[in-house]
Amino acid sequence: MPTVTRKRRLGLDLTPLRTSRDFRLVFIGGVVTAFGSFISYVTIPYQVAQLTDDPLMVGLIGVCELAPLLIMAFVGGALADYLDRRLLVRGSEAALALICGILLYNSLADEPHLWLLYVAAFLSAAVAGLQRPALEAMIPRLVKPEQLPATMSLQSLGMQFAQLFGMPLAGILLANFELAWVYAFDLLTFAVSLLCLSLVRAVPPPPAADRPSLHSVITGLKYAKSRPELLGTYLVDINAMFFGMPSALYPFLAQKLGGPSVLGLLYAAPAVGSLLATFGSGWTARVHRHGLMVLIAAAFWGVGIVGVGLSGTLWLTLFCLAFAGAADMISGIFRMIMWNQTIPDHLRGRLAGIEMLSYTTGPLLGQLRAGAMARTSLGVSGSIWLGGVLCVAGTLALAAALPKFVRYNGKDGMALKKAADDEWAATAADRRATTP
Repeated sequence: MPTVTRKRRLGLDLTPLRTSRDFRLVFIGGVVTAFGSFISYVTIPYQVAQLTDDPLMVGLIGVCELAPLLIMAFVGGALADYLDRRLLVRGSEAALALICGILLYNSLADEPHLWLLYVAAFLSAAVAGLQRPALEAMIPRLVKPEQLPATMSLQSLGMQFAQLFGMPLAGILLANFELAWVYAFDLLTFAVSLLCLSLVRAVPPPPAADRPSLHSVITGLKYAKSRPELLGTYLVDINAMFFGMPSALYPFLAQKLGGPSVLGLLYAAPAVGSLLATFGSGWTARVHRHGLMVLIAAAFWGVGIVGVGLSGTLWLTLFCLAFAGAADMISGIFRMIMWNQTIPDHLRGRLAGIEMLSYTTGPLLGQLRAGAMARTSLGVSGSIWLGGVLCVAGTLALAAALPKFVRYNGKDGMALKKAADDEWAATAADRRATTP
């Protein structure tokens, strides 16, 4: 095989960015706003840790975010299947900018309010519950079906780029500037994202779309329940993140390894691994045993987290976090491919809401778990490595319990999606023909 051809197959496919104007706009706006949001993602736990010096109080941020997500993800999914998805994303982005302004205002107070940080986390999660399903349901409409693997890799690359540079910058800003400047920087990034979203063309709902209702939400839940491969993606990720997500402990781990300037490195290290995995993600388009790859990657994530807990030096900790980040990225790519290749468009928003719960509830509850276990005799390090061990054990248990997920083949999933789309199109045509 010629060297050029081999590199093309292994490397990153940029075709969706070259061929789709609207995807370029969404990609650029998303990367810029994510860059600022990752800075605040580091800053809020840091501020809570500074005010309380209690790992459990930092972990409680996840509880504040979980409660609204459990409701708004379903609401956002139902709305994404009924409204113009672009307008829903743009309105949510404006609301997130307003919440960032509240954080900026609070940081300027002589005595910042702790409760306001929790309120901001609650509101941000609620708005994200509205936005993410619409955004994830919108992306497949902006590119060709055969470009979905490359599109998912690019989406992941953008987020990892933002994390890789945003989180270390947060550490630098926190070590050298007042908190207000950090939140102000995040607020400025929203201006770019809102401009990009305003230039994206409309993404109307599918024909004869279901009105938002409890029945429409239940329809989405029934579809997810009927597909073992979808259930597998949710359960494997929840298990991995619940037991293996130690980010609530990073402020305390940084105290042992070098102080606030190290904090950004801890948050960014997984992004380094993710970025390297994404740059070499061309091979993912040729793999069809997606479920098996998700399981393998989730187990390696747990192995990396065990290393973080057992390490006592900065360089080894960062290496283990990068290793875990690479594994998580591989898992994420294959999960996103499975979602977008198998779910019919008229259900895409509602299933995106369920997906959001799967990849957010695990980390949020995982932060609480990590904080609670760190307060026991295990301490910070023990909480981390034991969580990694439990992650690997849970992954093996799920592999044994979900044989259809292990055997899943992507070619079969695409055929099922086409059949579901054709059936829905025929039903929608019948509705229009019988409507006066």
